[in-house]
Amino acid sequence: MVSEELAGLIRSDADPEERAAESALRPISLEDFEGQPRVSDQLGLVLEAARHRGGVPDHVLLSGPPGLGKTTLAMIIAGEMNAPLRISSGPAIQHAGDLAAILSGLVEGEVFFLDEIHRMSRPAEEMLYLAMEDFRVDVVVGKGPGATAIPLEIPRFVLVGATTRAGLLPGPLRDRFGFTAQLDFYDTTSLEHIVHRSALLLSARLDSAAALEIASRSRGTPRIANRLLRRVRDYAQVRADGRITQRVAQAALELYEVDELGLDRLDRGVLTAMCRRFGGGPVGLSTLAISVGEERETVEEVAEPFLVRQGFLMRTPRGRVATPAAWRHLGLTPPKGATGESWDPDLFA
Repeated sequence: MVSEELAGLIRSDADPEERAAESALRPISLEDFEGQPRVSDQLGLVLEAARHRGGVPDHVLLSGPPGLGKTTLAMIIAGEMNAPLRISSGPAIQHAGDLAAILSGLVEGEVFFLDEIHRMSRPAEEMLYLAMEDFRVDVVVGKGPGATAIPLEIPRFVLVGATTRAGLLPGPLRDRFGFTAQLDFYDTTSLEHIVHRSALLLSARLDSAAALEIASRSRGTPRIANRLLRRVRDYAQVRADGRITQRVAQAALELYEVDELGLDRLDRGVLTAMCRRFGGGPVGLSTLAISVGEERETVEEVAEPFLVRQGFLMRTPRGRVATPAAWRHLGLTPPKGATGESWDPDLFA
């Protein structure tokens, strides 16, 4: 099973109904895959060339933040090549034998999608090197001096690796991928198109102004846009006439504590703690996590990337620092030291 990534409106793993809804909204071809034109063009060329040769395409590595479409692209690759798809994740493969069992069960041309590939165990990773290049694995029988490695041929397959932290991938593994794609955050126009398409699939009546409202609060991420759309649809069905207008969308998103820039309760809690309790910082990550009642990893991996990207927070050697924009977003007046004239340059060393 593909590992659920921490991102978006829902902080915990989505339930089966949520996952089914997300799957139903996924595009099934590169033509329908919006927001990543460069990646779509490059990948389309790789797949078209493989079809002309009558073979399988090179292994594909997809990197980028959660929710941008890595799993969707793996499904599209399988669909475009008319091949079966096998899905697993790095944390689920802790032993080389686990990987050998999966690889030996593949059929010719099958697409093997490995999510969070950077979290594989080292023995499995070393076995994958040989499988990707020579399409065989060495199964070790016995222990100690009497151990024997038996080579096992496996069918030619396409590995599609996905990672949210490409820097953690070892160089030898990264170099074995024939095509590498870096997915970027989506612009508001692309997200508007995605919201309109999803509303059509959900049979939701959606105004253009409401689509823009949802798209602008989606943090540049299609997964979040679709989740917000489903929550707004629920609100419209229960508290309105079922039609999603801009006013209905604003009321629904206010109920779910998503502000006009896409900040949610955790994001605002982090900024409020930094500005009101710690004078804007610098403050250590552990102290900040305790102050908002969350785990250190949650603050670092879920809240911080978006806040840094929005220019609300900076990571410095001495700790986290709130920018003047963060103060203003909370309706507070930045202290004199946060205006830029007398900011301590050592913070940015």
